[in-house]
This record gives sequence, structure tokens and C-alpha cells, in this order.
Amino acid sequence: MIEKHIVLEDIEPIIFYGVNNAHLQMIKSLFPKLRIVARGNVIRVLGDEEDMAKVEEDLEKIRRHVLKYNTLTDEDILDIVKGNKTKADAIKDVLVYSISGRPVKPRSENQQKLVSAFDRDDMIFAVGPAGTGKTYLSIALAVKALKEKAIKKIILSRPAVEAGEKLGFLPGDMKDKIDPYLQPLYDALEDMIPATRLQDMMEKHIIQIAPLAFMRGRTLSDAVVILDEAQNTTPAQIRMFLTRMGWNTKMIITGDMTQIDLPREQKSGLREALEILSGVEGISVVRLTQKDIVRHKLVTRIVNAYDAYDKRMKEKSNKDNKGEEK
Repeated sequence: MIEKHIVLEDIEPIIFYGVNNAHLQMIKSLFPKLRIVARGNVIRVLGDEEDMAKVEEDLEKIRRHVLKYNTLTDEDILDIVKGNKTKADAIKDVLVYSISGRPVKPRSENQQKLVSAFDRDDMIFAVGPAGTGKTYLSIALAVKALKEKAIKKIILSRPAVEAGEKLGFLPGDMKDKIDPYLQPLYDALEDMIPATRLQDMMEKHIIQIAPLAFMRGRTLSDAVVILDEAQNTTPAQIRMFLTRMGWNTKMIITGDMTQIDLPREQKSGLREALEILSGVEGISVVRLTQKDIVRHKLVTRIVNAYDAYDKRMKEKSNKDNKGEEK
């Protein structure tokens, strides 16, 4: 009789064990000759060497299943132990799975272009209107790379546009003041990584979320770095950010040129970067449109209505200017 300790790395043990240890009890029933005891993220197994090899292999397969899909069912356990193909394997083009087990994958042609650009190039600009999945898909790509150990960390950043004027009036310390600007990034991460695991990764700085100003002076290596809402950067800010790039790093810069919140006289750093870096080898620009909107169908109608309004206002302004010249 031998004893082995199996560590459940990189996953949430409660998903593995199931509610009231239901999954663990099922695993025990499938290996009646073994004594299986779990504590925390460590499973202690006692039994004969032949049975031990089988359970060790299957527990690792179950761990990898939880890591990939963020969910586990009795049927999944049976399929793995019996050597059947799991149902989830039939879904193609999936980047990661949400904590509810929903597949996260590109849902339009331009979203697929973003995924392809990430595979091909080290710097990607993803530009398009609200609801086109720029940020969510970018974070999914980063989480996938982290799970596959292609990188060591994820770094997410956003400009805090109002920092110069209103931030000081918000309650709390600096983190409390900045967090509202970064909440959309937290939301996406919380949808893909179990809460306890996410908290642990943030405490260990495997996942870092910080305002753009905190990037100055850093060299960002072995990471996927995402700059969200880049239309609200100044030319100096985005130049500083882009030059933080280190070895084995990919950068994704997202933005919506119709939602610039900078003072009217201030040029958007994203707009300038797209002009300067157009055609540079190793940099991709993916432009998403209203056709890529994956939110509620009303979002598409709202975006179209505002675009039509902006077009009318521009035409009216041009006519008024011509009238003044006469």
C-alpha cells in the first residue's frame, strides 16, 4: 500500500469537490479500492500502486477540465474516468469558459480578426463602438494565455480622465478613488475567473489592474498588457504606455473614437497613434463596427441613431460655415 498527495493547482477546490463534496463522493465511489481524503487543495490517496496510477491520471484530467471550463458536473467526471469525450470538447473556437461554464469565443468576423491578430502580432489596436466586445474579448485572450502558461501575468490599465479635477473629492484612499474607473475590467475578470482564485491572483500580482499613470517607469515583460479606453489618453500618455513593452509581451489597445472625454482642445493619443503607427510591421489594427455589437439589440439601434445625429450635425455645421463665408 502506498500514499500520494495530489495538489489541485490553479483551480477553485470547491468547484472540483462540488456542493457538499458531491463530486468528491462520486470520485470515491468510482475508486472503491482506494482511500481518498481531501483537505483544502490537497487530496490524499492511499491504495495499491496500479489503482493509484489510474486515479492520479484521472484526477489530473478532472483538474485540467475545471481549469479550462470553470465548471464540473457528474457527467463530466464519468466521461473522464470512462475515457469518453466530454460534451464541452465539441464546441469550436472557444477561448475560455465563464465561471458559469458559458463558452467565450469570437462571435463576428471582426472579433475573429482580433483573435487572429493576437496570434500573429505582438501589438494590436482594437477600435470600435460600445458593445463590440473589444475589452471583454481582449481579457479573454489574456486569461487564455495565462492559463496556458504562455505568460506570467496580466496587466490591465485605463486612463482616469477626471483625475486632475474630480478624483480628489471622491471618498476613500487612492485605491477607492481609482477603482470606479477600473470597474469594467474587474467585471470582465470576475466573469472568467472564480472569485477566490481571482483575489489570490491579484494579491500575488499575477493579475494587476492600475490606472495609466502607474505605468510610467515600468518595463512590462512576460505579460499580456491591455490599455482600455485609449481614446482618452493624451499623445504623451499613449507614447509612454507603448514604450513600456518588454520581452514576451503582447499589448492590446482598445478604444472608441466616438466617446472621447478629453477637453475639446486636447488631441486623442489613440487617434495620433493610429496615424503614426499605420503600416508598422508587427502591429495590427482591427476596426470593429455596429455589426459586431454583441450587447442587447437596442445598443445597435442607439449607436446607429447617434451616428446619424452626428452626421446631421456635421452637415449642418458645414452649411453654416459656408453661409458665413458668403
